[in-house]
Amino acid sequence: MSGPADYRTVLRLPGALRAFLPSLTGRMSIATASLALLFAVEHGTGSFTAAGSALGLFGLANVLTSPLRARLVDRYGQRLTLPSMAALYAMSLAALVLLLGDGSQVGLVLGVSAAAGATPPPLGPSMRVLWSRLAEHHQGLLTRAYSLDAVADELLYTTGPLIVGLVIAATNPAAALVLTAALSVAGTVGMVTSGVSGRQLPRLAPRTRHNSPLRQPGFGGALVALLGVGAVLGAIEVAAPAFAQGHASVADPALSAGLLLAAFSGGSAVGGLLYGRRHWSWPPHRRLVLITGALVLTSALLIPASSLLLLAGGLAVVGFFLAPSLVTGYLLADALTTSEVQTEASNWINTAVNAGASLAAAAGGLMVDAFSPAAAFALGTGAAVLATLTAVVPATRSGQLWPARNSSSA
Repeated sequence: MSGPADYRTVLRLPGALRAFLPSLTGRMSIATASLALLFAVEHGTGSFTAAGSALGLFGLANVLTSPLRARLVDRYGQRLTLPSMAALYAMSLAALVLLLGDGSQVGLVLGVSAAAGATPPPLGPSMRVLWSRLAEHHQGLLTRAYSLDAVADELLYTTGPLIVGLVIAATNPAAALVLTAALSVAGTVGMVTSGVSGRQLPRLAPRTRHNSPLRQPGFGGALVALLGVGAVLGAIEVAAPAFAQGHASVADPALSAGLLLAAFSGGSAVGGLLYGRRHWSWPPHRRLVLITGALVLTSALLIPASSLLLLAGGLAVVGFFLAPSLVTGYLLADALTTSEVQTEASNWINTAVNAGASLAAAAGGLMVDAFSPAAAFALGTGAAVLATLTAVVPATRSGQLWPARNSSSA
């Protein structure tokens, strides 16, 4: 196992910090968007139903259009596409601020919310493409670079809602939307003006069916497995706050929910850092089977939890495998696809997880209302087991587990 110096080596790669820090600023806008949108629409319309619908449309549009946005980045390059998307995203959020200020029709607010969800620049996948370029001649650092990136994402999604809460407490929900727009524009501009982003040139040859990520052998199986990871994540996002609500006599529900989700994120951060420090002899496709299987199995620990402390411990254990599963997915995407579609391939990894999380969150809410948080946890685990078996069993029967083009360790 390598030491922490390896992460310093990653950040010392020429041009790494100049691109990475602005990318985190821009990605923070996604971490702040959900809560900012929820409270801004509720404040402007007086309806949590409208706010929930706006948030749902924002998330659905984001999931459905993200592969297309990533494809455009691959085709036309980062410096043209990313700032254009950031500008459209910021204008959509600004339009929401104006609409909510003059009491416009809820239908128009929902439409603009969907438009905002369709336009965020894919800074995460774009940065991972830059990491692969930066570590091109330092292959042993690529896993650590992706691990560092994944852990940074976890920290963004932990601190983003806190920042929104502070902004709303000091000003109003509209200001949180303005902040979200400003973060996106500033981070995107900072990233694309870096030298390493400037060297990410447009792909002159047209995209073909032959090099489409979804047509590469084994890539679909990886996405199905990660769909199961998303199912566990979505169930946790709904069931953990509901569990905290049911233990209101023990502690403040909002604080308890925050601590539970922080335990989950903390476990993921620790797992990601340890994963990146280890030199792996197994190729990414086998690692994905091992890590997603461990996440699914440990998620069963959440079902019988009877106290906040036990649930927090279980969430930390499950979270320990979240960042490693994402990192392995990114490495597998690199191994199975060509450089011309690398942004799209990396984005499909996120899309699979987000799609699974969205479906599980919706179904988990129904299970909480009809039964209990434990039923929602069980639903997430069951869906993940089904996804894992769907991905692994056909490959096992054929005698291969997702053979990557380059199965060397990373």
